[in-house]
Amino acid sequence: MKVWSLLLLRVSLGWLLVVWGADKIFNTAHGIAVAEKFYFGFLASDMVLPIGGALQVLVGLAVVIGVLRRWVYPIQLLLNAASLFAVAGSVIDPWGWFLEGSNALFYPSLIIFAGSVLLIAFKDEDALCLDAKMQRRSAV
Repeated sequence: MKVWSLLLLRVSLGWLLVVWGADKIFNTAHGIAVAEKFYFGFLASDMVLPIGGALQVLVGLAVVIGVLRRWVYPIQLLLNAASLFAVAGSVIDPWGWFLEGSNALFYPSLIIFAGSVLLIAFKDEDALCLDAKMQRRSAV
C-alpha cells in the first residue's frame, strides 16, 4: 500500500507542476496576472514566463516519472514553498476573519507543501519510480 500511496502522491504533485507550467506557456496573460498578484511580478513577461513554464513542466514530468529525484524534489519543494508563501494569509486565516483578501480555496497550498516534504522524506521507499528501477538494474 505504501508504494502505491507514494506513486499517487508523486504523480499528483508532479502533474500539478505540469499544469501550472503549461498555463504559463499557453495562457501567458493568466500567468502574468498571477505573477503580478501573488509573486511581486516575478517572471511577469511575455518572453520570460513561457521559459519558466517550460522549466516547470520539465520538473513536473521528472517528478511524475520519478527520475532525478535528488534534484527535482527540492526544486518542487521550493516552487510549492513559494506558492505557500504567496497565499500564506489564506492559510493562516482561510475565512478572512482577520486578514482581508483571504480565500479558503488557497488552504490546500499547505497540503501540497506537506506532500512535497513527504516525498523527500520517503524517497528511498518509493519503489515505483524510474530512479529506483535504474538503481536495481545497476546493482545486478
